[in-house]
Amino acid sequence: MKIFTILMSALLAFSPICFSKNIVQNKLLMPKISVQLWSLKDDVKADFKGTLKQLAGMGFSGVEFANEFGEFSGDPQRIKAVLDTFGLEGSGAHLSFEQLNEDNFAETVKFYQILGVDILIVPWDERAWHPQGIKDVVTLLNKLSKRLAPLNMKVGFHNHQHEFNAYKGSTYWDYLAKNTVKDVILQQDVGWTTFAGKDPVDYVKRYPQRTLTTHYKALYPEDTQGKLPIIGQDTIDWLTLSKTNITVGGTLWFVIEQEEYPNDLTPLQAVEQSKIGLDSILKQL
Repeated sequence: MKIFTILMSALLAFSPICFSKNIVQNKLLMPKISVQLWSLKDDVKADFKGTLKQLAGMGFSGVEFANEFGEFSGDPQRIKAVLDTFGLEGSGAHLSFEQLNEDNFAETVKFYQILGVDILIVPWDERAWHPQGIKDVVTLLNKLSKRLAPLNMKVGFHNHQHEFNAYKGSTYWDYLAKNTVKDVILQQDVGWTTFAGKDPVDYVKRYPQRTLTTHYKALYPEDTQGKLPIIGQDTIDWLTLSKTNITVGGTLWFVIEQEEYPNDLTPLQAVEQSKIGLDSILKQL
């Protein structure tokens, strides 16, 4: 009887009902799709509300801010109201170390707390590919991570191609990753990683649970022929990358960024084409 009970328990563990539950759980792990508003900086500056309305209509779940709020500049309550009106979330924000220094920290944090943003990413700092400067960047990120933790917020850094320059037998990006605490987000810009000749999938695997937000941008070496800088029309294996982000990276947000607008597409049209391409890819998961 004891053996029968054990066998039945094993069979139930692999029953269709159990599989159904696993499928539902896996769906819950699917990252949401956001867009970096730098892709649309002129549109955002001219008509913040109208631009966000169009993005919501494309099916985006969120937006990543880039220090431009158009007619709502300096008014986080009104910005939040716009987000709520269109059912959008703030997936994160790009800002400088200066905005998080001792003089500005409290004001900056309050601003983004009102917006419901808990991921603050430094997108550019030339010290990040300087033999001495990289150490300053690491120190700043570690200090900010510790200071933001009690507020349930995280800091991170975003790569361009320069961070993949050689440094100490590896790259500046690897040095930053290995010398920052694990709470510091490594926001990989897939386009720049590819442009630098590195494998974006490999870099997710190197640092598990560190890519909570990832920039999905189509960009590749200049000698690449016959492809467009639109997700799904380029050279990047987005399907494998997405699987890896979900299973290894701990990714919460796929953030589309569009910095090139081929075939005379407007920025909004190019963003929409990349969103369509990514949606098609994610349906294969």
